[in-house]
Amino acid sequence: MVRGGAGSAVRDAHEAFLERGGTAVAPDVSEIVASSWLRSLAAGVNADASQPPITIGSQSLADYRAQHPLAPVYPLLRDVLSDAAAACDSVLAVTDEGGQLLWVSGAQGALRRAEKIAFVEGALWDEEHAGTNAPGTALRLDLAVAIRAAEHFVRPVQRWNCAAAPVHDPLSRRVLGVVDITGGRGAASPQTMAMVRAAARMAEAELARIAALGGPHGAGGRSAASSLAGSGGGPGSGSPAQALHVQALGRPDCVLTCGGRSIRLSPRHSEILMILAHARDGISGDELTALLYPGDITTSTPRAELVRLRGLLGADLLRSRPYRIGCEVTSDWATVQAALAVGDVAQALRLYRGPLLPFSESPQIVRMRDDLHDWLRSAVLADGRPRLLVEWTQSRWGADDLGAWQRQCQVLPAGSPLRVRAEAAAARIDAELSR
Repeated sequence: MVRGGAGSAVRDAHEAFLERGGTAVAPDVSEIVASSWLRSLAAGVNADASQPPITIGSQSLADYRAQHPLAPVYPLLRDVLSDAAAACDSVLAVTDEGGQLLWVSGAQGALRRAEKIAFVEGALWDEEHAGTNAPGTALRLDLAVAIRAAEHFVRPVQRWNCAAAPVHDPLSRRVLGVVDITGGRGAASPQTMAMVRAAARMAEAELARIAALGGPHGAGGRSAASSLAGSGGGPGSGSPAQALHVQALGRPDCVLTCGGRSIRLSPRHSEILMILAHARDGISGDELTALLYPGDITTSTPRAELVRLRGLLGADLLRSRPYRIGCEVTSDWATVQAALAVGDVAQALRLYRGPLLPFSESPQIVRMRDDLHDWLRSAVLADGRPRLLVEWTQSRWGADDLGAWQRQCQVLPAGSPLRVRAEAAAARIDAELSR
């Protein structure tokens, strides 16, 4: 799912670039690129001079990447993609989850040219520091991305092309980093993009295999994931499960991952599972009915649904008397809550894929959805960083948020082209609400 992308993103990026003295934006530029330009501008990236910082020295980097979850699969990525990188006069790079380059390899000529734009091991290539680029934008969107030449935000990088794809923990689906090819014109070709995607999927499969064997890093370096995969537990397996990961943000239903295996639930089963995950001590059938249905209904209906759900998950995972989940539960919404709880608003916004089960009318789901959405929105407005406010208003759920546009008008400097954009949006929305 691509965040942001109101139809005006290209027009807004075009106007912003013209107002700051830039050249006109091509009319066929994608929404992904235009939205990334707006985030880069809001983050204060200098299109003429910004260069990514080198944030970790060689000795510290060696120690850090030796312990990184992607360390066991870097040799595989190098073997699979080194020839493709050489064929298009490019370098192969692997980043961590924050956009820091952990490994950069390739022919000496390509490596020397990459040094001139600080595309080197230890440099930080997220959007906030490097502007629009394939590794940073792929991390921001959790999406495979190709960025061609002038699509880069920083002009000295516009001679380069790049293609990147995220690599995920096979259990939690957490992004561990990205694999990228950066260099000549062929680096952003459909063929290179397909190879990068395939290499990322191969790395995830290898991480799952290592976890199943109880390897030292496991899936994402978490021992719980390794022991779970090794036990054979999981949906429908009949064996005890040690962890269940639930994804429900921005989705009409839940996707469950357990023991390296994923299943997709129906909307009703998704609601039941989320309620049970929230009630860690368990609940009765009557309590579940009150939380699940907006009106009066007999308890026979949720009981029938629970029987079907137990058939999908297994009796060890879905237990009764009281109804409860019989294993550890992690979730994408709890990860956002954790980031908010420690004040990391930027990370919370990065992880937020949209409202929780947005089409559900279950009273408990509505409460959970509104609580998380309002908490995040309030945190973004209170934080006041322009790049976070721009990210919020570029999303589907924040595009018509009058308060967020008005907050941008307060924090952006008077001469910023983004403030002109925010003032126009706030005036339009206020007029529509006043009708």
